Amino acid sequence: MLKRRLYQCLGTACLALAAAACKMPQLAVRNVSRSLPATYNNNPQDTTSTAKVRWQEFFTDSNLKALIDSALQRNQELNITQQELQIARNEIQARKGEYLPSVSLGARGALDRTSRYTIQGATEEQINIRPDRANPDPLGDLQLGAFASWEVDIWHKLRNARKSAATRYLASVEGRNFMVTNLIAEIATSYYELLALDNQLAIVRQNIEIQNNALSVVRQEKESARVTELAVKRFEAQVQNTTARQYAILQRITETENRINFLSGRFPQPVARDDQSFNGLVPQAMQAGVPAQLLSNRPDIRQAEQNLVAAKLDVQVARANFYPSLGLDAGVGFEAFKPGLLFTSPGAMLYSIAGDLSAPLINRNGIKALYATANALQLQAVYNYEKTVLNAYIEVANQLSNINNLQKGYDAKLKEVQALNQSVRISNSLFKSVRADYTEVLFTQRDALDSKFDLIETKTQQLNATVNVYRALGGGWN
Repeated sequence: MLKRRLYQCLGTACLALAAAACKMPQLAVRNVSRSLPATYNNNPQDTTSTAKVRWQEFFTDSNLKALIDSALQRNQELNITQQELQIARNEIQARKGEYLPSVSLGARGALDRTSRYTIQGATEEQINIRPDRANPDPLGDLQLGAFASWEVDIWHKLRNARKSAATRYLASVEGRNFMVTNLIAEIATSYYELLALDNQLAIVRQNIEIQNNALSVVRQEKESARVTELAVKRFEAQVQNTTARQYAILQRITETENRINFLSGRFPQPVARDDQSFNGLVPQAMQAGVPAQLLSNRPDIRQAEQNLVAAKLDVQVARANFYPSLGLDAGVGFEAFKPGLLFTSPGAMLYSIAGDLSAPLINRNGIKALYATANALQLQAVYNYEKTVLNAYIEVANQLSNINNLQKGYDAKLKEVQALNQSVRISNSLFKSVRADYTEVLFTQRDALDSKFDLIETKTQQLNATVNVYRALGGGWN
């Protein structure tokens, strides 16, 4: 009767623990929006996307390919990220081990001398265990066995923690892919900038030669008293101004080369390139596909999505802390006070098994705080995902518009350069025939030089815009 009442009390206590543990604060969770506009900037819908093109096929310059390949192998930031992936893999293994039983083998040896004036000592005297009653020696304690402990994952708390670690590993992989995409784009834009600077340097040197020839003509005109010393000095100043621009371009070339070398993981050295190929480069026709393809093509969107899944799992882990937990402990082995008796069976055998069930009842503020933090982090992951998707769409839309406007601007700049080239020849002829002032020659030469620079700059922007579209669509990492 007493035993039955005891069981009833224990059962009631367990139910009370479970009921108290299940009372959790209810927090609202925001739904994730995955909807995107049907097209970019009202462009015609086309499911073909340039992002599917591998970077080895998208970039045709062999020198640029070699630089990208070197960067993918030797870039320090990329290698650091690779080690972070290894750390994430190790975290998965650690989480997996938490929900599996822990088994250990152990051996222990000790000496124990108990006073005969204690319960244990008096008992040993009575059973005649000690070899000498008058002078009791210390008794040995030898133990050898296997011991196991296991937290039964009733509420999938430990399994969800492992899934969260695995999901974060996948997010790290996508983060590395996004870094690869940005690295390829940065090397390509720097390479095109380097080709543009080479061509600008060639134009400056040509203009220095032209301006020196014009200076010689002005000096001859001064000797014949057709112009004054003022004209000579103005032409000399123009030559020096163009010469100074030459050295500024040389410095920019050095810095751009070193930036490419840094991205490629090597010390400063000349960057192999064919500067004559710049004029023949034509921006590729880009196919943006449909915005919904960004969800699968953009590594940063995929990374944000994986982080969101991991945050949801973390909420489930935090919720499981409110539930009762069940732990099991067991052991089996041999124990004796001297080696000769250690493996005597069954007298030296020992075994044990125990289970414990516990749940938080009082002072649950810490668990509530962890649960609220997990929910806040989940909401943060939702907002980050939505922000990443919005940013991706805007990037593509901006670059597509940029390509269209740059093409129109390039056509206008090309006509401007052609007109100013003719103006330079006309102004020189008129000056020689004393039908134009020297200032007209100077201004015309200056405008022609600036227009050529602008044309090269516009073409560089066109090439960079195609690279940016390729990156914004999510290409280059696979």
